[in-house]
Amino acid sequence: MSQKRDFYEVLGVSKSASESEIKKAYRKMALKYHPDKNPDDKASEDKFKEAAEAYEVLSDSDKKARYDRFGHAGMGGASGGGHGGMNMDDIFSQFGDVFGGAFGGGGSFGGSRSGGSQRARGTNLRVKMKMTLEEIAEGVTKKIKVNKLVNADGVTYKTCSTCNGSGRIMRVAQTFLGAMQTQSTCHICQGAGKMIDKRPSDSDAQGLKRQEEVIEVKIPAGVEDGMQLSVSGKGNAGPFDGVPGDLIVVIEEVAHDELRREGENLHYEAFINFVDAVLGESIEVPTVSGKAKIKVEPGTQSGKMLRLRGKGLPILQRSGHGDLFIHINVWTPKNISKEEREILEKLKNSENFTPNPDGNEKGFFQRVKDMFQ
Repeated sequence: MSQKRDFYEVLGVSKSASESEIKKAYRKMALKYHPDKNPDDKASEDKFKEAAEAYEVLSDSDKKARYDRFGHAGMGGASGGGHGGMNMDDIFSQFGDVFGGAFGGGGSFGGSRSGGSQRARGTNLRVKMKMTLEEIAEGVTKKIKVNKLVNADGVTYKTCSTCNGSGRIMRVAQTFLGAMQTQSTCHICQGAGKMIDKRPSDSDAQGLKRQEEVIEVKIPAGVEDGMQLSVSGKGNAGPFDGVPGDLIVVIEEVAHDELRREGENLHYEAFINFVDAVLGESIEVPTVSGKAKIKVEPGTQSGKMLRLRGKGLPILQRSGHGDLFIHINVWTPKNISKEEREILEKLKNSENFTPNPDGNEKGFFQRVKDMFQ
């Protein structure tokens, strides 16, 4: 499967482009690669679809924000690519907004195609999927049960009597400029050009009924809490045998008992006793995939941070992994025995136990700065 191009690159605009600039760029691309201007040209058709998919995302503020944060994985990572589930009907339906009807009404650039009936689109379904840190690290395929609208068995259709199958209502109005013809989507068939002929008793007025379905969803490694993945065509069925909507899967990350996540990096708070801090010790720390041993050097100060490179989470849409940071905390006992107190009193006045930090002992802010370098 070929790598998808960046949507901003497709339209030739910057990330700071305004809504009007994005629309203008799409209009230019659509005119250049329109199938009617490039008949039997597969490369132009692919670029036409690619531009339409880019505009469909970047013209929607919510989708654009999701794309800016997660890239292509936030749009359709679960469905595996393609042109976002868009077909030519979906693409031409955009033109009324972008071109102000220049492609409709039997004019140039495929007027019959955009002026004719359209397949009504079903609504999207949205579900939450809980994922553990271990599942996020590996990526998983899960089966989920959804209650969705489907086309009832035995439903039949006939030509819409209101629009005579065109999906459009034509009106002529007299103005001071003369007769003006306008068209609008048929309110009876919603532009489908057909209506219910016969339907089973267990279906609604659009020939749909609710039914449970088990859907397999592939979640890539490295997803984050709140990310939305789209499974194309797995939402509610479209009315009048239309195009089904999508299944939107919202990731809900389950907090780990010991590890704290920060992007692709993980953090662990390790507590050691005073003696181990002085003499040094090997300790075991948890990782997302098991355990690891690290060496605590003699004379380690509380607050020291150790790094295990590559022991974090996979970086979404890129190779490599984040790191695991171990924060060393020296545990101070709250209650001690008489014997322990006597030993500590003897050590209290020792020159070695007098704090004497040098330039190598980094403060909190310097350690945080080093962590991100």
